[in-house]
Amino acid sequence: MRLNSKVFAGSVAAVAALALTACAPGETTPTTTSSASNSSSAPPGITDVTVGVLTSQSGPLAGYGQQYLDGFKAGLDYATDGTNSVNGVSINVEYRDDAGDADTAVTAAKELIGSGVNILAGTVSSGVALALAEQADQNKVLYISGPAAADAITGVNHYTFRSGRQSAQDVATAGTFLNDIEGKTITVFAQDTAFGQGNAAAVDAILGAKGATVNSILVSEDVTEFTTFAQQVIDAKPDLVFVAWAGATSGAMWQALSQQGVLDQIPVVTGLGDSATFGAYGDASSKIKFLNYYFPGAPDNAVNTAMVDSITAAGGAPDLFSPDGFNAAIMIVHAIESGAGDVEAMISSLEGYTFDGPKGSITVRASDHAMIQDMYQVQLVANGDSYAPELLATASAADVAPPEMP
Repeated sequence: MRLNSKVFAGSVAAVAALALTACAPGETTPTTTSSASNSSSAPPGITDVTVGVLTSQSGPLAGYGQQYLDGFKAGLDYATDGTNSVNGVSINVEYRDDAGDADTAVTAAKELIGSGVNILAGTVSSGVALALAEQADQNKVLYISGPAAADAITGVNHYTFRSGRQSAQDVATAGTFLNDIEGKTITVFAQDTAFGQGNAAAVDAILGAKGATVNSILVSEDVTEFTTFAQQVIDAKPDLVFVAWAGATSGAMWQALSQQGVLDQIPVVTGLGDSATFGAYGDASSKIKFLNYYFPGAPDNAVNTAMVDSITAAGGAPDLFSPDGFNAAIMIVHAIESGAGDVEAMISSLEGYTFDGPKGSITVRASDHAMIQDMYQVQLVANGDSYAPELLATASAADVAPPEMP
């Protein structure tokens, strides 16, 4: 086993938050225990455990689903030294396509649970994750969600964990582009949709709680000309602009902000998605400040190298959500090592668990199962006819910790 386990014993300084659906701890002092597991061997009679992995293999989120699956397979190989077993227990995996649809996912989950599966993992859709969390609670099975970022997943119930970051960590990372948030003005520039309104509310809750004055400019979804709105941003005279935008008008919006001088006059921050989006910003790329969850060149550690090499060797390409799958596999192997299918024992083993993932040290917060981890400040730089991310700084897990849920 190549797992580094610690029990998290420190408290985490929390920041206030609401949900963010973008793109995409005070100091903590974990104490070390002597072993990653609570037992050295499986209970008598337990020779294999089946894990059900549900994520988008088709539909609009299939690309994200593939990133997760690539990471999961690499992580399972890594955490078991290529044996797909731990402490004499074989780990079998059944993969199901949720197609980004909650009903499809619930049907598959019920079939898996009905066949005796009591460990579920995956999904890139927050709506699907919340539906699976409900199934986990009703059927008392362990569920580790995937890239789904909704803050509501954290602390939703006793049985649900996550293997990636959540939206509150995105917003908190945006705030790290200001040296001191107290007294600063932040303008949220977004579409007047549930997506945009949610972002505005999240920035107000998280960064407003740190002393910022937050206002918003919300633009109707059918607008295609953004010159007037770009001028409104300038007139607001903010210290930072947080952009939350999605869809076909993204290129025109960024072009307007660039042409009207917004990007030259005011720091503008947005979330950097997966590699398929790197070319979407055009000439504005070099002027935008990006918050980022992961890109392959950001971390510098042996685990990240192992994941990148494994995915590449299998013919894949490591990307934004690869760590979510890799982390999930590490967590599942640790849970099976400790509990071998006993749900309560597996849950206990994961609460407070600290391990080395592709992004470095990660702690599963015991109180609400949040993933306490570093985030990144990134810029896009021209690379021939395309753009590539370059790390500017690492935002520490302490500075971007999500609020502790009751």
